[in-house]
Amino acid sequence: MAGLKKKRRIHLIVIGMVLLTASSALIGFALKDGIEFFRSPTQIAENRPGPNERFRVGGLVEVDSVVRGEGEEITFIVTDGNEMVNVSYTGILPDLFGEGQGVVATGKLVADTFVATEILAKHDENYMPKEVIDALKEQGVYEEPAES
Repeated sequence: MAGLKKKRRIHLIVIGMVLLTASSALIGFALKDGIEFFRSPTQIAENRPGPNERFRVGGLVEVDSVVRGEGEEITFIVTDGNEMVNVSYTGILPDLFGEGQGVVATGKLVADTFVATEILAKHDENYMPKEVIDALKEQGVYEEPAES
């Protein structure tokens, strides 16, 4: 009798582990296209991503770097204080996009230009995406905003 209970317990444990492995694989497969890694301009300069790799780049929009082209085409430079990345975007920019402001762009690196498919800008005078703050702190450039 004790041997039968032990076999059932082992079978349940094995079935549970198989189900856990299968569900983890399904979740990983479903999310693989939705995972986008964040990189600062310095990280991009140190370790160039692959040509088909989608990721996010963030930092501050360099002052006097915004150039508006024909239609909705715009180019600008994102910097973290050490390195710079040229960004090209076609579309409507967020209302709060501006020079010297925090920005996160999603897209791919083509040659030496980051071709963005989405631009996110800060939403008030104190907000900056956590990834941008962390990257700027690593570079020693970020200063905490003064409380009013």
